[in-house]
Amino acid sequence: MKRVKAACITQTLHFQLKEDIEHDYAVKLVREEVEKYKKQMDKAGTKYKILKEEDQKDGSVIIEIKKQYNTSPVGEYLN
Repeated sequence: MKRVKAACITQTLHFQLKEDIEHDYAVKLVREEVEKYKKQMDKAGTKYKILKEEDQKDGSVIIEIKKQYNTSPVGEYLN
């Protein structure tokens, strides 16, 4: 029998601007979406570490994140 001792997933997420709305408002919505994503993980108890968060020239945001996979233990992955 095998058991998962530790597991994490690394993702690169691109929070993109909506094209059919005014630019400044679209940038504001992207910032709100990023914060909502982080709060959802906190609320769910998902362990995570943001490796990089970069604002792009167009106002979009790219986040590189390492986070808990499902409910598996994270071991040393987030240290």
